[in-house]
Amino acid sequence: MPNTSTAVNAYGMLGGMPTAPLPLLVDDVAACCTPSNGEPLDAASAERLAAALKVIADPIRLRLLSLVAVHQDSEECVCNLTERVGVSQPTVSHHMKLLVDAGLLTRDQRGKWAYYRLVPGALDTLGRLVSTVAQPA
Repeated sequence: MPNTSTAVNAYGMLGGMPTAPLPLLVDDVAACCTPSNGEPLDAASAERLAAALKVIADPIRLRLLSLVAVHQDSEECVCNLTERVGVSQPTVSHHMKLLVDAGLLTRDQRGKWAYYRLVPGALDTLGRLVSTVAQPA
């Protein structure tokens, strides 16, 4: 039986796995996915909102978001995150990139370290969208 990790890595090198950044930002999702006049989400809006929710539906990404959010000024250095979540630095960087691409965090390079900051209002916007969808008109 082949090593699963090798198979996945080979699949990625052959171009089988998508590598483009996620085509979403929380503000874009809010603009497209807020039901108006009590109407249900259309298929495209539901897909966009689901993509945004998938980004935060990972336990590691939720922990990373919370670590950044509770830190002073809602900003944290990546150097402090790896050990705290118990995964490798490349894994943390991958998750942080997804959170930045989703518009939940910003990234600021300072020397060799990257600092991440929570985008003001991004989590509130997602929360409002979810509660709007969950509330009957």
